[in-house]
Amino acid sequence: MKGVAVVFVVVLAAVSLAASPGEAVSCGELQSSLSPCLSYLQAGGGEPSESCCGGVRSVTGSIQSTQDRQTACNCLKSAASSYNVRTDVAANLPGKCGASIGMTISPNVDCS
Repeated sequence: MKGVAVVFVVVLAAVSLAASPGEAVSCGELQSSLSPCLSYLQAGGGEPSESCCGGVRSVTGSIQSTQDRQTACNCLKSAASSYNVRTDVAANLPGKCGASIGMTISPNVDCS
């Protein structure tokens, strides 16, 4: 579950990596979708806001291909060390929002 946390951490980071031509999802889009979750992920506890959950569902819907997964993984991996996000809270976020990421991300994950 720690991997899921890293996914959200990286997305929330101010990483502006451009997507390669042909990719359906970009790091900037992921960051924008998940930015409402940052305060929840840093503070922990309670329930995520509807805007946060809307972003989580948007992200899970936009990651369709292997290339999308690799883009998301690399984006999230890059941001993992940039924010003070509670990994235990982040790991539970998709479930609290009724979504499934479908991938495990950690700072040491091989995104290929």
